[in-house]
Parts: sequence; structure tokens; C-alpha cells
Amino acid sequence: MKTIRLTVKGKVQGVYYRASAKNKASELGITGWIKNLPDNNVEIKATATDDLLKQFTDWCRRGPLRAVVNELIIEEIPFEPFNDFRIMR
Repeated sequence: MKTIRLTVKGKVQGVYYRASAKNKASELGITGWIKNLPDNNVEIKATATDDLLKQFTDWCRRGPLRAVVNELIIEEIPFEPFNDFRIMR
């Protein structure tokens, strides 16, 4: 198990990116959170196995139908356990 921080850049607010990412994470069994940033990007912390995180980051590169992802920054950070996957406000 490991934890990563993702910064998703592009047209990712107002296109159901957070709700869609929460659904995908829950489907994969990934825990963590997602939130909008003031600069119109999205930040995600996710904890899971390498394989599950790879599947999730592959999805994050595309996002939901109306999203336009220009850049996905992935950083491995110290392990953090979470109970579930939440949308932070």
C-alpha cells in the first residue's frame, strides 16, 4: 500500500470530475480524498496498491466525458490510511 498526491490540471472543475473520480476510486477500492483548488485545478490524495493506483491514475488522465486534462502531476508521499474516498469542500 502507498499514498500518492495527484494534481490534475486543465478543464477539471464544473465537469463532474470530483464526483466521477470518487465513483472510480470507490469502484477500485481506493481510499483518500479529492478537492477543487483555487487555481481551478483538482488535488487528490489516494491510498491503495500500486496496481490499483495505476488504474486510477490512468482514469485521472482522461477524467469524465466533459473534462479536458492537460497535465497530471503524480507525487509519492508518506503513507496515509483513510477510511473511504471523500469529496472535500
